[in-house]
Amino acid sequence: MVLRALDRQLLRSGGCSALIRVATLNSRKPSFQQLYSLQTVLSCPCRLQRQAQRQSRGCVYSSVHGFNHQEIRGKLRAFPGGSVDLLRRDSGIAVLTINNPARMNAFSGTIRGVVCAGTFCSGSDLNAVRAISKPQDGMKMCMFMQDTLTRLLRLPLISVALVEGRAVGGGSELTTACDFRLMTSGSVIQFVHKHMGLVPGWGGAARLVRIVGSRNALKLLGGATKVDPELGLGIGLADGVLEADEDAGTALQQAENWLRRYTEGPAPVIQAVKKVVLAGRELPPTEALRTEKDVFGTVWGAPANLQALASKSKHR
Repeated sequence: MVLRALDRQLLRSGGCSALIRVATLNSRKPSFQQLYSLQTVLSCPCRLQRQAQRQSRGCVYSSVHGFNHQEIRGKLRAFPGGSVDLLRRDSGIAVLTINNPARMNAFSGTIRGVVCAGTFCSGSDLNAVRAISKPQDGMKMCMFMQDTLTRLLRLPLISVALVEGRAVGGGSELTTACDFRLMTSGSVIQFVHKHMGLVPGWGGAARLVRIVGSRNALKLLGGATKVDPELGLGIGLADGVLEADEDAGTALQQAENWLRRYTEGPAPVIQAVKKVVLAGRELPPTEALRTEKDVFGTVWGAPANLQALASKSKHR
């Protein structure tokens, strides 16, 4: 499974970054089978997740909350379609592509990972949603996807969502589970949940408030506002806009180059950076300070630190 493979490959290869790019390519929706796959890939406790488990008992939900992973996985398997493809570059950047052309990359059945490719993604497959429309089913899906995207956000790597086309509904929530978001000209992020008589349920609202602030989050959710690249940059939802440029390469190549500036260097150091930022974001101040101290202890006197001291590279 893709997230497990992604985590395992990144740790083994020393890579510390992921490019999330959801491909629509004349498509309509990713399948619930893909949702299942995405969760599976993220289900293997990595180093960062093991640390989070010690602090927050692991997953967001468990049997204590009436949540059974196997039950919801069984439901998702009933809606096949699409694929989630993982490609690891020699640079240590992994590209995870969600492909479900028949359904505009809507989430509907077995997602096996999250570095997504093509245009972007329109959220849940409405046919599948109708089949699990009972309130208890909705709550289980909510817990399942909150757990999945939280695992993605906590991976010991730096991730970026490349939005080419429309990231709508669940697709917009997926973008918030990445560390960064890049948009191409003409792309749109839109939280359309209000039009469906809903609010975000995959953790998108909580993450959106942290990204753009409560006032902007209210505007985007209450107005179902279409966020184009200019607005995205203005409110901090987008971290960059990629223009069509033959010399600069494809949008995917530009995104990889953009991400590389934040991931160059020794893998343990980049992973440590993600850990201290994650602690500062999720933990109370005192606990975050203690975690920062512990992580600092893992890199102080380590090979990268000693090499930097020997070469006096601090101010380069």
